[in-house]
Amino acid sequence: MVSMVSKETIFSARLKKARLRCMFSPAMANLPSLHIGSSEDRRSLGQARRKQMKRQNHGLWDAKRHRHEPLKLLEESMRGRVPALVPLKYERMLVSPFGYFRGAVPVMAADLALLPNTGIVNQICGDAHVRNLGAYAAPDGRLVFDINDFDETTRAPFEWDLKRLSVSLVLAGREAGAKDSFAKDAVWAFLDQYRKCARIFAKLPVLELARYQVHRLRKVAPVSEILLKAERATPMHTLETLTIPAKRGTGRIFRENKPVLTRIGGSQARRVLAAMKEYSESLSPARQHLLAQYRPVDECFKVVGTGSVGTRDFCVYMEGNGSGDPLFLQIKEEVGSAYLPYLSDRAKKSHWGRLVAEGQLAMQMQSDPLLGWTTIANRDYLVRQLNDHKAAIAVEALKGPGLAAYAEVCGELLARGHARSGDVQMIVGYIGNGESFAEAIVDFAIAYADQTEADWEKLRKSKHAPRGTRRAKAAVAKR
Repeated sequence: MVSMVSKETIFSARLKKARLRCMFSPAMANLPSLHIGSSEDRRSLGQARRKQMKRQNHGLWDAKRHRHEPLKLLEESMRGRVPALVPLKYERMLVSPFGYFRGAVPVMAADLALLPNTGIVNQICGDAHVRNLGAYAAPDGRLVFDINDFDETTRAPFEWDLKRLSVSLVLAGREAGAKDSFAKDAVWAFLDQYRKCARIFAKLPVLELARYQVHRLRKVAPVSEILLKAERATPMHTLETLTIPAKRGTGRIFRENKPVLTRIGGSQARRVLAAMKEYSESLSPARQHLLAQYRPVDECFKVVGTGSVGTRDFCVYMEGNGSGDPLFLQIKEEVGSAYLPYLSDRAKKSHWGRLVAEGQLAMQMQSDPLLGWTTIANRDYLVRQLNDHKAAIAVEALKGPGLAAYAEVCGELLARGHARSGDVQMIVGYIGNGESFAEAIVDFAIAYADQTEADWEKLRKSKHAPRGTRRAKAAVAKR
């Protein structure tokens, strides 16, 4: 008799091979170092990676050969989250295929790890998608537009960011009503701009690259609209939106909207406030002095985003120079990037909040001046300002010419982030001047977007969908 091998055993073996491929690839040696070769040598190293991973092979996606069970991966990723909020995460993922995609980083991480990779290691955003770019206030008060969500950041093959953002352009375009032909054009525009900008950055003096700014953003319609929104998202606007006058006294308190926003008190509030000491110590002395001039007024638990739903997220409302000087700090739990199981064991357990902050500082040209980290009840947290002139694109805006225009901006900003935090010479050497790399990524984006839609349909039919959703789906199927 032939012994039967379970799907789980086969999948585990494939994941082990994927981990080994990432762990022991020779290119893993291109981690930051004080001793690196000349730009010409590093560009040649990038060209040599084409033998390890042919550029045209980036378009390969075969779900039948490499597929695991996405629902099981999602369920595993819920471990350690607040149980009462897990249904809310599934609810947000069920809204659309793009909503599912936003919450399914663990699924795509496993999929990417099962495919060959270039081994050109870079700091990656990890969750690069169209809504994870946005506006926020720089230290000098000016509005900037950049990648602004780094919960999944780590050091990994650079192309993983490109693939994820390309798929997001297709899914967001479809949700906005764009045809796939427009989505393909947008992905192409994104990749072409990334290639062009990477080549420019490879020729710049290092310090000039570190200061490089994108000046044309207000001329790009979707981005100019985001910047206008961000101008209105002031701390005073947040004060009016998130707080109400206290029944007792003259101050203000958080406006409850359970389960999305819940005020906390007692021992829980004391633990949050006690964590402010470690947070302050993570800041520079100058920033510590600024923070010391604010006093806490109220605390709450807040649900944010899609992928982060179920993790612990606290907000502290503080006042500085009177009631007209509010400061809102978000204390956001970080659990480690979903890519870590498939990477080198160099990425051992550390303070996940600190790693996210350091990844953000590496990729952004300007960051939140109050970005830091802390610990509460043995859990790691990132700390940042909440809604300080922050705004992101609405999916509805990504239709017509707006999709391609926005895609070009994404390409320029991601290229800058990669150039700042990795080896742009190797990236340029690998991509080259031709179109084979971009053509392959376009093919992958369409195929993986189709796969994401199929996975979303499985979620709609699963036990995680509300009963009404499953019944409606069944009724439609019988027609």
